[in-house]
Amino acid sequence: MQRKFTHIDESFVCIICGTKIPTLNYTARNHCRECLCSIHLDNFPGDRQSECGGIMRPIGIEPHKKKAGVMQLLHKCEKCGEIRKNIVAEDDDYDLILKLSAKKAYEI
Repeated sequence: MQRKFTHIDESFVCIICGTKIPTLNYTARNHCRECLCSIHLDNFPGDRQSECGGIMRPIGIEPHKKKAGVMQLLHKCEKCGEIRKNIVAEDDDYDLILKLSAKKAYEI
């Protein structure tokens, strides 16, 4: 099965912190810029086919393996335990990202 990225760049209200999150307008947004949390909605990026629906909490950060200078958030689903990588957006809370960078990815 080939992984395919479905571009969905929608605004939303974060169900974790209540912040209204705008679109990015340069790529698809998939997490809150304030608390960095997400919802487990996809099996493949943007497909909205996951039946899990669990809260994806940020657990770490790492450099993207194929894109120099790009960082990825590591999210872990509280419901099923799946771990996903999501590119850091330009307007993400930098203080939270710095706190994550001080931790090892799987110590949380």
